[in-house]
Amino acid sequence: MMGFFRLAFFGYIALTVLYFLLSIYSRSTQREELEKEWDAEQGPGEREAYIEAGMAEYDRGLRKKLIWLVYVLPTLAVIAAIYLLNFA
Repeated sequence: MMGFFRLAFFGYIALTVLYFLLSIYSRSTQREELEKEWDAEQGPGEREAYIEAGMAEYDRGLRKKLIWLVYVLPTLAVIAAIYLLNFA
């Protein structure tokens, strides 16, 4: 049982690192997309204000929330495997 807790502990540490890397990458690509969009259109107002408004919208959006699946899907897979191996 102690081995399982150790595996879960280090697994969640790895998932946390993966979550932060995906989050940084996703924010970076969104910011780059907004910069390219503003440069192509020479959008309204200042460039930084446009990008900050877009990033605020990103923070409330679905794409950011889906990154939480990094924790949910492996946890559900382990629970399903334990159930299937022990009780099915």
